[in-house]
Amino acid sequence: MNFIVLGAAGFIGSNLCEKLLSMGHKVVGIDNLEYGNLNNIKKIKNHSSFVFHHKDIIKSNILNKVHGEVLVHLASQKIPRYDNSLRTLSDNDIMTNLVIKKCIQEGSKLVFASTSDVYGKNPNIPFTEKHDLVLGPTKIKRWAYATSKIFSEHKIIANHEANKINYTIVRFFGSYGMNQNLTWWGGPQSVFINKALNKEEIEIHGDGNQTRTFTYIKDTVNALYRCCIDEKANNNIFNIAGSPNQEIKIIDLAKLIWEIINPETNPKIKFIPYETFGKYEDVQRRVPSIDKICNLLGYKPKYSLEIGLKETIKWQIDLLANEK
Repeated sequence: MNFIVLGAAGFIGSNLCEKLLSMGHKVVGIDNLEYGNLNNIKKIKNHSSFVFHHKDIIKSNILNKVHGEVLVHLASQKIPRYDNSLRTLSDNDIMTNLVIKKCIQEGSKLVFASTSDVYGKNPNIPFTEKHDLVLGPTKIKRWAYATSKIFSEHKIIANHEANKINYTIVRFFGSYGMNQNLTWWGGPQSVFINKALNKEEIEIHGDGNQTRTFTYIKDTVNALYRCCIDEKANNNIFNIAGSPNQEIKIIDLAKLIWEIINPETNPKIKFIPYETFGKYEDVQRRVPSIDKICNLLGYKPKYSLEIGLKETIKWQIDLLANEK
């Protein structure tokens, strides 16, 4: 099959491209490299079935020049912790409009990367794909990201009803591993690993009792690949996550990473009040149900959090060594 992958040099995108190529598919990758990195695709850049375009789909007409049976939309602006939320809202909407138009014109299937953040403050755990999406006040800008993803989900489903496009919407839960961004854009684990490697204080936002369910990238890509190729995934929404019994407090994640890297030493922890980010709210528990994707598509996570973290730490150590 022929795939178009937006955000191809990013974390999930680069790993997905490797998977697709290994399975014999042809891939056109597009990335503006704002969050992606060419190092992420160095292993595949010369692959005979891979073509990469360093382009911004908003600022160029690159989508008019490429073709594929499946378009995987992984490009996105992120949660606005420090920045104004306008760009998150506007850019994500513009990109969604462009990919919907493309899929209508060519009859392509659209695989859209949403987020577990859409479940927001819903207290009912674990989150199923049918759960209510409960966001905080519009004065709190961190909810702009989830809002943009919910709006995109609605647009995609409405265009399925009106214009017959096939889609699959995936909601990622805390992916981590090879090619992750080493800043906060990559999630707490990447920052915690760097701090532990340098024996520096690990900064915890709030009291650290908020929980997450993390997903090793190989599990993420295995699930995402099934969503791309399996017809049973068409016109469905799926949580993509590791095992729900791997829920962990952020403070315990920091301690686990420190223990793996610096065994038999006490972790250095520093708590950062949420007020540092202005008006900010955090999700206190984020636990998925993965019954739907397991039962319908045969997905099963293979990596425990500890095994995945050990693999990730090895990769991050090698990456930092090569950068010196």
